Amino acid sequence: MTARLLTGAAALALTAGAAQADYTLHILHINDLHSRIESINRFDSTCDAEGEAEGECFGGVARVYTKINELRDELTAAGENVIVLDAGDQFQGSLMYTTYKGAVEAEFMEKIGFDVMAVGNHEFDDGPEGLAEFLGKVNFPVISGNIDVSASNVLAGRIDNHVVLEVGGERIGIVSALATDTVDTSSPGPNVVFEDEIAAMAADVAALEADGVTKIIGLTHVGLPADIRIAEAVPGLDAVVGGHSHTYLSASDPDRQGAYPTWASQEDGTLVPIVQAYAYSKYVGHLELTFDDEGNLTYAGGDTIVLDNTVEPDAEILARVAELAGPVEELKATPVSEAADAIDGARESCRAVECPMGNLVSDAMLDRVRDQGIQIAIQNGGGLRASIDSGTITMGEVLTVLPFQNTLSTFQVSGQTIVDALENGVSQVEDGAGRFPQVAGLRYTWSASGEPGNRIRTVEVMEGDQWVQIDREKMYGVVSNNYVRNGGDGYSMFVDAENAYDFGPDLADVTAEFLAENGPYQPYTDGRITAVE
Repeated sequence: MTARLLTGAAALALTAGAAQADYTLHILHINDLHSRIESINRFDSTCDAEGEAEGECFGGVARVYTKINELRDELTAAGENVIVLDAGDQFQGSLMYTTYKGAVEAEFMEKIGFDVMAVGNHEFDDGPEGLAEFLGKVNFPVISGNIDVSASNVLAGRIDNHVVLEVGGERIGIVSALATDTVDTSSPGPNVVFEDEIAAMAADVAALEADGVTKIIGLTHVGLPADIRIAEAVPGLDAVVGGHSHTYLSASDPDRQGAYPTWASQEDGTLVPIVQAYAYSKYVGHLELTFDDEGNLTYAGGDTIVLDNTVEPDAEILARVAELAGPVEELKATPVSEAADAIDGARESCRAVECPMGNLVSDAMLDRVRDQGIQIAIQNGGGLRASIDSGTITMGEVLTVLPFQNTLSTFQVSGQTIVDALENGVSQVEDGAGRFPQVAGLRYTWSASGEPGNRIRTVEVMEGDQWVQIDREKMYGVVSNNYVRNGGDGYSMFVDAENAYDFGPDLADVTAEFLAENGPYQPYTDGRITAVE
């Protein structure tokens, strides 16, 4: 059945019996924290002391703690029923994870008091062993219904398909699923077997219903489009709390990506609400569900709550975060490689011509994902923020070049779309715009004298070991960063790309690892970008 968002009138029809209902459940939820232990700025990267002083920071676990406990305490004091859920991907995305490998995420989740967590794909970034370490540090259930870990010597018996919570005298079933392409986006290894999300969740819901559970919530890490398909197809599912696609759903913000909740309709007309709360600790979601005596959902509402400077960070948590930040500063001083010569990443170079830093970063991106069928890398010059001197290269220097905590994005687009992207990239060179495209696996010529939209002269793609003219009808695999893939710097032509995955490893980590493998690194240019008359 085709997914559809229901209008206000349709949603109101669901609420008609709310007054007679006898049980209300409040779900506080986050997803895709991605190790944003410290507060974030408007670019979703770590905020600094100056930003905090000026009231420009969001989130961080100290604010998440404040808001969740404030809401839970208020609701509990009013006699309401409350659970706190996490829809996965606590791991990966900041130096807190690089340094502590999930231990700090576990510590703060315990402190905040989560009831259940779904396994996210990035929980496998350090293999099953990394997830196993995390499981040993938390006391709440971590679940996923469509992965079979029975053959894993470290995970067997430790991840349940579903869980039942006793809340206010009622049994609440929580079922879960993890995106099946985790085998491509992370490192679950050969002993974690994935099953179809819909089939697995339908089986788990049926098992709960057979046990007399009438209120069943999906806690998933599959992304909003898959959540809609699941909600349409799984009988007995009352609501879905999701993650993975980093979707900003809101009941009140006109700049939202979708309504909170978003509604799906099953074949028999049953309406299922779906919620998600963006990512990176910026929001806490608050979903309110009301059930009648037979366990039928009669009302669903709520909203995402922004954790801005009006939310006071918990002082004790802040102190602990500051303590943990010490070794992170040490990590920044850690040598990762050597540079045989200075690597030019100057603004004047990388926003106008082929620059050595652009080649380094683009080469690193393509090297990481080439075995996934990716041929071309495109990096916006504005994402390169510094040069690196010759000699020892530290992690801090790499982070100075790439400070935005951007992640690798892979996708497929046509040759024509790539040409359009390059046209966008060279359209504002005279203004020093950050969109200038540094590339790998591709070379192009362009003319500054042409009108914007008609400046690209030739484009060639490396096929095997030869340069061939780009085929405008052919589909190519591309890697970029998540900012560009989602339309940043004018790259709107990538927004609707096929098979897009925006949540790969951090670009700084990828670049540091490439440098380590290729040290001492010799910076270079090779004519892949050429200006012509």
